[in-house]
Amino acid sequence: MSRTARTRLRLGLCASAFLLAVGLVPAAPTPAHADDVTDYAITVDPADKGAKIDDTMYGVFFEDINRAADGGLYAELVQNRSFEYSTDDNTAYTPLTSWTVAGAAQVVNDDGRLNARNRNYLSLSAGSAVTNAGYNTGVHVEAGKKYDFSVWARAEAGTALSVALTDTDGSLAAARQAAVKGGWAQYKATFTATRTSSTGRLTVAASDAAALDMVSLFPRDTYKHEPNGLRTDLAEKVAALHPGFVRFPGGCLVNTGSMQDYSEASGYQRKRSYQWKDTVGPVETRATNSNVWGYNQSYGLGYYEYFRLAEDIGAMPLPVVPALVTGCGQNRAVDDDALLKRHIQDTLDLIEFANGPVTSTWGKLRARMGHPKPFHLTHIEVGNEENLPVEFFARFQQFRTAIDAKYPYMTVISNSGPDDAGSTFDTAWRLNRDADVDMVDEHYYNSPQWFLQNNDRYDTYSRSGPEVFLGEYASGGNAFKNGLAEAAYMTGLERNADVVKLASYAPLFANEDYVQWRPDMVWFNNHASWSSADYEVQKLFMTNVGDRVVPSTATGTPSLTGPISGAVGLSTWNTTAAYDDVKVTDADGNTLLSDDFSGDAGQWTHTGTGSWAVQDGQYVQTAEAAENTMVSAGDPNWHDYDLRVKATKKSGREGFLVAFGVKDTGNYYWWNLGGWNNTQSAVEQAVDGGKSTLISKAGSIETGRAYDIDVKVRGRQVTLYLDGQEWGGFTDDKPAEPFRQVVTKDHRTGDLIVKVVNAQASAARTAIDLGGAKVASKARVTTLAAAPDAVNTETATPVAPVTSTFSGVAENFSYTFPANSVTFLRIRQK
Repeated sequence: MSRTARTRLRLGLCASAFLLAVGLVPAAPTPAHADDVTDYAITVDPADKGAKIDDTMYGVFFEDINRAADGGLYAELVQNRSFEYSTDDNTAYTPLTSWTVAGAAQVVNDDGRLNARNRNYLSLSAGSAVTNAGYNTGVHVEAGKKYDFSVWARAEAGTALSVALTDTDGSLAAARQAAVKGGWAQYKATFTATRTSSTGRLTVAASDAAALDMVSLFPRDTYKHEPNGLRTDLAEKVAALHPGFVRFPGGCLVNTGSMQDYSEASGYQRKRSYQWKDTVGPVETRATNSNVWGYNQSYGLGYYEYFRLAEDIGAMPLPVVPALVTGCGQNRAVDDDALLKRHIQDTLDLIEFANGPVTSTWGKLRARMGHPKPFHLTHIEVGNEENLPVEFFARFQQFRTAIDAKYPYMTVISNSGPDDAGSTFDTAWRLNRDADVDMVDEHYYNSPQWFLQNNDRYDTYSRSGPEVFLGEYASGGNAFKNGLAEAAYMTGLERNADVVKLASYAPLFANEDYVQWRPDMVWFNNHASWSSADYEVQKLFMTNVGDRVVPSTATGTPSLTGPISGAVGLSTWNTTAAYDDVKVTDADGNTLLSDDFSGDAGQWTHTGTGSWAVQDGQYVQTAEAAENTMVSAGDPNWHDYDLRVKATKKSGREGFLVAFGVKDTGNYYWWNLGGWNNTQSAVEQAVDGGKSTLISKAGSIETGRAYDIDVKVRGRQVTLYLDGQEWGGFTDDKPAEPFRQVVTKDHRTGDLIVKVVNAQASAARTAIDLGGAKVASKARVTTLAAAPDAVNTETATPVAPVTSTFSGVAENFSYTFPANSVTFLRIRQK
């Protein structure tokens, strides 16, 4: 067989494998092949130099979402330890949430409090007791381990406190006693657990009247045995990644809520943005706050603990501070010059807290907290996902100017909004580029298909800056197919390591009983933790980075050529809306569907939530709080058609959605008009339930106004018209390439690291040409391979690395990469 014929066969097999993977052709038996026939070819050029990869390229992003802090990474076992829970944080909360009272007790907020920021305390009557239920199923203790109890108490006439650890089977440790007399003071005791239990309860009883606050129980065995420390198993999972940086504390909680300061006159103001000065100093003097994700946060895990974690795991700290423009759907610019100056000064004070000498105001506080040496902060991010790029950038520039003047060595990071494309993204990037900003933080959460399609995203970015920080990304799930898509994308990040200088998957943690967001790296409850498939992918890349890219090429998949096909649909999201005069015609003008709703809605199938009915000759969805209320009509095989419809928003927070290319409930396109709290419109593509944005623009939808919508589908080109004017369009012809690779070199070991992702249902027989490199005959192989839908759980780990040795390495050799796999070959150069 000639070389040309072999190449054609490789490309044909590659295309067939891809089409089989996405279900576009029927499965067929794999044909027999001659020994020299392969599906793919990788060619490496070891004489050429690719991008240098910094040690800090891959890191982790921590945000207090999914109870990641209290009840999670922060090792405190008592929930609501200072009686500060409030309906302001969650309508189900009271100051006694997680507590039960035997006898009489009352939560008090008066001048007798422990301190100004710790507003509430418990007044416990004589002979009464309170019991704390901890997190998840209870307080978790392990036999033979020590647990440190503390409480701030006051009893002018004196009282005896009795403290016990129990579960339904009885005592978990010998009870402890404390004699309390006089004003507020801290009392401590140590328990040694006699049994292991995950359903424990902590009880504090008083013989006479007493006031209690800051009731605490900590495992002695915190990570690195740090005081006020971290839960060991969770911190160890972070450390095992060997991250180059830790981005903290968010995320949406940084720039949501009020930006105002604490006021002694009015008392502590809840629902504030995360402000670092609230989170340092003795824990009993730190503020508590409402979390944007719907619960209370104690700030026991604060800036000092974040810096300490970064240092303990050898990572660069990377804090994020608010820029007085709210994000995450709030979209409000705070116009208060004095407040802006205060936040800028707070940011300068933060750098002093991290790096200043012990003689400085904030360096002295760091030293008092136990760390005289500086934390060596070099990077700081201002703002997070602002959807008002002009307003944000005006404020960012003032932060940047002040930081550069006092700390010229700092890298000051900006951002490009909440999406991977669109008008906000384009405006933000133009502003950042024109101002020669050091680095821009991009965020996007898209479908696995998007990540398979966009491996080349950074190939065309300018090499003259700004550099990119990919601060948050994920493919919307924790199955192995998600990890495969992310792994394929990461090969493109490494190939472009001269542009993408930092990258972190998000979010990091999720408590299985308190979930707001589901594509998380590490899951846990009160007694166990487990790594997702995404974690295993991140760990494989983060522990095998190398320090320079070795240029390489591989055969790939041809562009998609079949037309976009599918039925049509109507939907709403947090709105009520009315639709009328739906008409679908083919490219020749023949009518495929026509419905003016003068009769019933018999042509439509309701596949989503909500409540649909024909009213006054319109099809109306009336459940304002419902999300994705899709109804669909037509043939999934329709293609090359026009969809016309009239749509009217009647009430609610957003606009309306018109769908096309509808295959089923998880696979469709829709034009989302007035989405994101009625701030922008976009075309989104759903693949297996995961959505990606294809095109977006700023804009809102008026209530009560009828809009004329026209969607023209021709082949894989879509053009959209709003009220007769062309709104935009796109061509969806990029293949979801299942075979991706990158090669790096580790100068410390001399290894070439060949990293290959095969995200398809068939093995990939691959010819590898190392370009004349002299190499050892054996390679150390690490493989992740599992079913696409495999998910790691507390009791099962179907996605786990397997190591082996491959003995057939040469300048030219073949290797078969398993179906649905990520494989790293570490090849020693002679």
